[in-house]
Amino acid sequence: MLFTARLPAAISYLLLSPFSPLFHLSLGGGGKGKSWKWKDMLRFPHISQCMELAKTLERDYYSLCVKQPIGRQLFRLFCQSKPELRHCISLLDKMGEYEVKSDKEKRSFGMQIINRFLSRQGLCVLGIHLLLLCFYSDLHEYLSGDTFLQYQQSMYFDRFLQWKMIERQPVTKYIFRQYRMLGKGGFGEVWAFQARASGKMYACKKLEKTHVKKGRGEAMALNEKQILETLNSRFVVSLAYAYETKHSLCLVLTIMNGGDLRFHIYNMGTSGLEQDRVQFYAAEVCCGLHHLHQMNIVYRDLKPENILLDDNGHIRISDLGLAVTLSEGNLVRGRVGTLGYMAPEVIGHKYYGMSPDWWGLGCLVYEMTAGRSPFKGKGERLIGKEMERRIQEEEEEYGNIFNNETKDFCRLLLNKDPRHRLGCQGSGVYGVKSHPFFRTINFRRLEAGVIEPPFKPDPRAVYCQDVQDIDEFSTVKGVILEKTDKDFYVKFNTGSVAIPWQTEMIEMGCFKELNVFGPQGSRPPDLDWTQTPAPVSHKRSLLDRMFRRHVGHTHLLMVGLRNGSLNPSLHCNLNLGVT
Repeated sequence: MLFTARLPAAISYLLLSPFSPLFHLSLGGGGKGKSWKWKDMLRFPHISQCMELAKTLERDYYSLCVKQPIGRQLFRLFCQSKPELRHCISLLDKMGEYEVKSDKEKRSFGMQIINRFLSRQGLCVLGIHLLLLCFYSDLHEYLSGDTFLQYQQSMYFDRFLQWKMIERQPVTKYIFRQYRMLGKGGFGEVWAFQARASGKMYACKKLEKTHVKKGRGEAMALNEKQILETLNSRFVVSLAYAYETKHSLCLVLTIMNGGDLRFHIYNMGTSGLEQDRVQFYAAEVCCGLHHLHQMNIVYRDLKPENILLDDNGHIRISDLGLAVTLSEGNLVRGRVGTLGYMAPEVIGHKYYGMSPDWWGLGCLVYEMTAGRSPFKGKGERLIGKEMERRIQEEEEEYGNIFNNETKDFCRLLLNKDPRHRLGCQGSGVYGVKSHPFFRTINFRRLEAGVIEPPFKPDPRAVYCQDVQDIDEFSTVKGVILEKTDKDFYVKFNTGSVAIPWQTEMIEMGCFKELNVFGPQGSRPPDLDWTQTPAPVSHKRSLLDRMFRRHVGHTHLLMVGLRNGSLNPSLHCNLNLGVT
């Protein structure tokens, strides 16, 4: 708890603001914002306590050794402990480097890999890139066989089970610190949070239970949570934790301190953005939409307010409450989204697939370029019917600020017939990425996160409207929470999400510091199946020790008063601290 109620406003801001240079030095820090008890919070259970998990855990190679970050690290350590497997890990590393090389560097670097690790016999037939792809696939197939079986019998896999046990611990509000409010939405507020065990900063979206019930938002809240926990994209906000408190449903998400695109378009000088920023943000949004569409998810709410910048200037798509997962080959119908960015087929109550998202990308590129939306002039106020008419009937206008590539790109995306819209034809997303508008973008390197953004937010600036005057949400009166509501909360309250949580442990140094083994690579006591778990000593907190001492002291005083061996006036002086 932060005791700031009596502090001057300026000092309180320095302690509570995640944008403050003193933020990471605020109360309770054990180094980089960690709690003093962070090692206790992440204490490994004895391996004998992981037996039930070992029986039920799905033994899938790609899930355990490729997708999950801690699993991947431990599988690498296992392979490095075997001389005959070390070259496999070295080859995987080099092929990972190959994938993010520029087009100019790829051929020479690929030849280095072939000369070092592979036979040259297939080179003339397949070519460098295809040959390496074949070997990459073959290498994983090889590792997923006997090597994977041996790994499951090793102490490295046992350590993975220990990490999974920690990951699956119940999540409550007490594992976080709460700082300042960042914003407010329809059902609640967004607050800056910090994980006590690692010091990592997050944004916590707190949905007030009575507001959700009154607005019948249960399905939307659960839908957003379930979609977010299935995604793993650097271009969409990540869900790290989902839990409940007495009054709120909490989604703990990636914190984005750089503000939203609407703020950057309209509040940073002249309306609109430079061409290199427009291209870069559009390319990253395109990658985010691609990742969503690969999961059969149509986003349906693409607009500048929902595109957020991080500390380094990369963007992520946020607020997936209106997204929907389509069953294979099926379409959906529903008038959802924000009117100025709705596609004609959405307004017209027609069935659609992914087409509204490509329309939204066209609106976004237009607005970033022109400093206004495509169907409304600057400062113009329109009633809904007129906006609908313009979207369905009028063609957007292009001024001199649009170069030929940008104009053509927007026109193709803003085609009113989704059958002829860019992104909706046979080439799909690859047709979008190959348009001349993106001629300077290397999408492979962009998806690997190795391209430097054209703009990096100033860490001393706050890229949002003032939130000091935002009123906190209060409980809605007259709304009663019932048993059916509790059934819904059980579905929501699922705790940590595996990949973001494991990434947090690695990024914040917890994995490196805790993941130690015995001398000469031997099993430590906590991984020894033959030993019984050591009893855990629970140190009492300072307040607890003071309270117990006070209770014991009071008991002695009362005994002394009852038997007459203690002067009552002395009792009063002792309570007042007088000697």
